[in-house]
Amino acid sequence: MAKRVVLIGHPVERSLAGALQQAAFDASGIGASYEPLDRLLIDLPAAINELRADEYLGANITVPYKERVVPMLDRMTDEAQHTGAVDTITREGSRLVGHNTDVLGFRPALDALVGKQKMPKAAVVLGAGGGARAVVYGLITNGFQRIIVFNRHLHRAEGMVKHFGRTAAHMELRAMPWHESVIEAELGRAKLLVNASSVGRDGVETPIAQELLPPDLLVLDLLYTPKESRLVREAKATGASSAQNGDLMLLHQTGAAFELWTGKPAPMDVLRERLDAARDELSATREEAAAQAAAGEGDGDGAEQPKAAASAAKGRST
Repeated sequence: MAKRVVLIGHPVERSLAGALQQAAFDASGIGASYEPLDRLLIDLPAAINELRADEYLGANITVPYKERVVPMLDRMTDEAQHTGAVDTITREGSRLVGHNTDVLGFRPALDALVGKQKMPKAAVVLGAGGGARAVVYGLITNGFQRIIVFNRHLHRAEGMVKHFGRTAAHMELRAMPWHESVIEAELGRAKLLVNASSVGRDGVETPIAQELLPPDLLVLDLLYTPKESRLVREAKATGASSAQNGDLMLLHQTGAAFELWTGKPAPMDVLRERLDAARDELSATREEAAAQAAAGEGDGDGAEQPKAAASAAKGRST
């Protein structure tokens, strides 16, 4: 019987990770399908419970449910326990196990960004969702001594900092208000900037104005669509020591999830080869959905379909 893996979130659409996983399944001769599963919060417990059935290998979890699924699972790995966020679920019989492959993907991405330079000890992190939790945990376990978190909603950043209170007892971990002057001052003290927010995925916006970026900064933008975000582009222009998008993190977390579900090594060459084509296909799909939404709004009738297309175009997936 063919197995299923689902991506659970809301809103959720075709994802780049999904295209990569399907390519990995096919290349490895594994009879499995990867499908988006859009579920409202009220339906989330039932969707998670359904994963206990034999037809499932497991699931990916994306926004806004990475933290909400935690109490619905039977066991969590150390990374998931420490971050308080789950992005991958596997089955042990009828028991569900929560994993955090964001952490597993972030570590090699950070190593590649730093390269032969000395690992810095101070960082600025933008965002306070599941991805940001993985970043903060990865930085703490890499020996960072000062991490400053900025989020548009300060209370979320403060909640994340509180979650890591015991883990970060030996170092300085603080949440600060999102003000340009404060961000500029902190970037002057840090060597590393990580964007773990969703700002910039349209290729037009950027979370940090170029004039606030100091030269010689290490910049990692976890976004992988577009291929080069405005933040990465402007960081390079400002003289960043190194600036990268989220490709490496995506590839490694995708590979980690594949191994968790199948027990087999991920075909990393296949994943690398498929990445650019899958990204182009996903971008084309989103552009088409946005165009349909704009055309529908111009007509002024049949409002439901344009709204759904707009939602699909804006949807954020793992």
